[in-house]
Amino acid sequence: MIAMRWSRTEDSTRLSRIHRDAWRFAYVGVIPGLALERMIASRGEAAWQRLHGRGGKVLAVEFEGSVAGYAMTGPSRNRRFHAEGEIYELYLDPVYHGAGLGRRLFAEARRRLTRRRLKGLLVWSLTGNEMGCRFYRSLGGRPAAKDRLKIGGITLDRIAFAWA
Repeated sequence: MIAMRWSRTEDSTRLSRIHRDAWRFAYVGVIPGLALERMIASRGEAAWQRLHGRGGKVLAVEFEGSVAGYAMTGPSRNRRFHAEGEIYELYLDPVYHGAGLGRRLFAEARRRLTRRRLKGLLVWSLTGNEMGCRFYRSLGGRPAAKDRLKIGGITLDRIAFAWA
């Protein structure tokens, strides 16, 4: 059984673990180790509880009653790409990779942005996250821009994928 729903405070522990495991899976060897662990620590259970306490939420995908992944969405942070909506984060517990949950989560996130009348979609990915870049390309994302970020003392490239 697969379901989509908005996250709740009681999901904070699970969301924290998904974030940790997904980041380690995607970014070990891309983001320097200490910087990666600091970034993960900043998004622990307390951070998720604060998000929910402020009325925030993420789109959660459940598999057989357990949260398997999430998408954080909203208005585009950069309108120069003519995309009004953005998926800021989309992560799955790595044990669910390849099961189609990421595609379903992406499609539902996009539908919900469209219902909010946010036309067009933008998603950023570090280029070193080859699996993530392949995923967005396979969903029809077209490269729209590149830029660089400094993380942990090194400069990393990222790419924006866009959908009309």
